[in-house]
Formats: sequence, C-alpha cells, structure tokens
Amino acid sequence: MKSLRNQVQLIGRLGANPEMKEFSSGNHKVTISVATSETYKNKAGDQITDTQWHRVVAWNGTGTYINKYMSKGDEIMVQGKLNYSSYDDKNGITHYVTEIIADQVLIMQKLDKGEKESKS
Repeated sequence: MKSLRNQVQLIGRLGANPEMKEFSSGNHKVTISVATSETYKNKAGDQITDTQWHRVVAWNGTGTYINKYMSKGDEIMVQGKLNYSSYDDKNGITHYVTEIIADQVLIMQKLDKGEKESKS
C-alpha cells in the first residue's frame, strides 16, 4: 500500500517529440509534454474541450524507450509520481515546477505516418 501514496496515471497525447539530455555521469533524462482533454457541455449547451498539459520526466531505461519509440501525436499511458520543485533564475526570480516522474510508459495507439502528418 505504501507505493500508492504518490501515484499518477494519465492517458493522453504527446504534444511534441521527446527531448533527451545526456549527462557526463552516463545518465540521461527524457522530457515529454502530454496533453489530456476532457469534453463537456456548458449551461448554454455548447461543447467545451478543456485540455491540460503535463510535464513528464523519465530517466535512463524508461527515457530510452520513450525517445526511441514515441513521437508527437502518439497516444500514451504514463504511470509515475508527482514531483514538486523550485529554482531561482539568474534574476533571482523563483520558478515552481510540477512534473510527473515516470516509471512506466506505454504506447496506446500508434498512428500511421499519414494520420500523424494530417494531425500536426
């Protein structure tokens, strides 16, 4: 039960191709942006789509898998934990970051090349 205390699952689409950063230690980090959308009708009966963007980070093996097999537009499932951090930029302004540290990522649907290009 301990592992369920900070667990997130999302199904969404990649908003851009994965970005990989390699470190001198041999580790690497892949960052992706995942969009989740919810559609509902407002009081006037208009259909509204609310899209949320999620920053997802994956390290080493999981990151390698993402970088090799996933690209913009792919529908994926992400499982991981929420992580909150902050940093001060060169002007002394504090920035707050919320991200999901992924431990599992699966491709839900792989679009063929023609479908992917028409959705871009």
